[in-house]
Amino acid sequence: MKKLFSIFVLILIFSCEKEKQQVDAVVINGTVYTVSDNFDKAEAFAIKDGKFLEVGNSEDLKNKYQADTIIDANGKAVFPGFIDAHCHFYGLGLNLQKVDLIGTTSFDDVMKRVIDYQNQRQANFVIGRGWDQNDWEDKNFPNKKLLDALFPKTPVALTRIDGHAMLCNQAALDLANITSETIIDGGEIGVENGELTGVLIDNPMELVEVMFPKPNRQLQINALLDAQKICSNLGLTTVSDAGLDRDVIELIDSLQQAGDLQMRVYAMVSNTPKNLDYYLSKGKIKTNSLHVQSVKVYADGALGSRGAALKAPYSDKENHFGAMVIGLDDYKILAERIKSAGYQMNTHAIGDSANRYVLQTYEKVLEGELDRRWRVEHAQIITDNDFNAFENDNILPSIQPTHATSDMYWAEDRLGSDRIKGAYAYKTLLEASGKVALGTDFPVEQVSPFLTFYAAVARQDVNGFPEGGFNIQDRLTREETLKGMTIWAAYSNFEEQEKGSIEVGKYADFIILDQDIMEVDIRKVPETKVLYTFINGKSQL
Repeated sequence: MKKLFSIFVLILIFSCEKEKQQVDAVVINGTVYTVSDNFDKAEAFAIKDGKFLEVGNSEDLKNKYQADTIIDANGKAVFPGFIDAHCHFYGLGLNLQKVDLIGTTSFDDVMKRVIDYQNQRQANFVIGRGWDQNDWEDKNFPNKKLLDALFPKTPVALTRIDGHAMLCNQAALDLANITSETIIDGGEIGVENGELTGVLIDNPMELVEVMFPKPNRQLQINALLDAQKICSNLGLTTVSDAGLDRDVIELIDSLQQAGDLQMRVYAMVSNTPKNLDYYLSKGKIKTNSLHVQSVKVYADGALGSRGAALKAPYSDKENHFGAMVIGLDDYKILAERIKSAGYQMNTHAIGDSANRYVLQTYEKVLEGELDRRWRVEHAQIITDNDFNAFENDNILPSIQPTHATSDMYWAEDRLGSDRIKGAYAYKTLLEASGKVALGTDFPVEQVSPFLTFYAAVARQDVNGFPEGGFNIQDRLTREETLKGMTIWAAYSNFEEQEKGSIEVGKYADFIILDQDIMEVDIRKVPETKVLYTFINGKSQL
């Protein structure tokens, strides 16, 4: 009888095991921030066919599911994969092939890097990016004289970190047929005492850029794969690339289809006639990894190069207002065309004048429309009552918290004590809009989403400056910041039903961190390391 009972128990155990559902993976013992509507926390989840099958507690899921892969998080914090709502993914990869000028402390430092690069590469055209005169003791724009002396025949073009100013030597200016008499709307060609300084701001840069050697296909592939490695290591699973041409978008698609590029990409189409003619007539493109349904447009330049369009003159440059880089009538016509095609319009707007014009145009063009989610990229300086325009459900601010902590040292010099109150006003924007999409604008800023998180919450640099935080009234809470990097960023891409939270039916894109950014001292957040990054339930590290 005893023997029969033992056999019966074994049969029961075996039957229970057979009843378990086979899944691809189960994550247990985590501190899981689901970022659901109720901001629920959980311990575990099961994954099948690249999607979250069930979210709950560890014991229940272990008893219910059988998996070849069981990941014990050991209490570590687990988050939805981070989404960078505004970056330059392809540009990051390309920059790795150029002279890296980020972090240079003087023009002499810039020149040293250019010389070292050219000694190694012997390039026919020297291209660099990343200098910022605001980080130098001499904060004036540099002059091309030294470049001309060192590189009399080889064209050199060095773009400022924000992408809105460029220093060229005479060889590059000659190649682009730029003289002191050249006139281009929507920008500035630097001239002093009748001679070119080599500095180009906004639209005139395009005359030089079209002369750049075109990257071959292998270099483009290398750029995308190099960028993917950097982003995956920092917990990004989706990037919104703010401005791509058709050839790059199609290359991204082919690499994704081949399985070489796992990163999900929300591709904003660059505003060129060729791109618009193709994509606006073709309609939206959506795969599991690539999404094309938006156009990136520039309204004005950047504050650092004094190209942002302001309502009143710059406080540190008499009678200078910056400039729109697109004609006002052209902008309205473009907005109507994008609306008619069912596409989203995402407009770079820095200055308060540019923001007002963009917001007024959005309101007029989208009157009577529903759920269009047209984005104001940066929404950096807002004055008067223009914040109220963000109460429109069709309009969404897309902001980059590290811009505030990068610009805070000199922004008030540009704007004065009154206008600075409406600059980098992230909490005010959130209160008006109800959602903010957060990004970095990398490689203008560093890629790390942990710096984004820290800047949004602390409003300080990593050294704790300024004491008490920069315009601290516009800080975001940790919960608001996490939503801005996940579910609200997904919303800004029309993707909140498939990503941005750890919920049943969504893609199994998630990360495991070495510390809980929702609980640790905020000063420690920039040090956070990503232990695992998963896309479709598959580890990328």
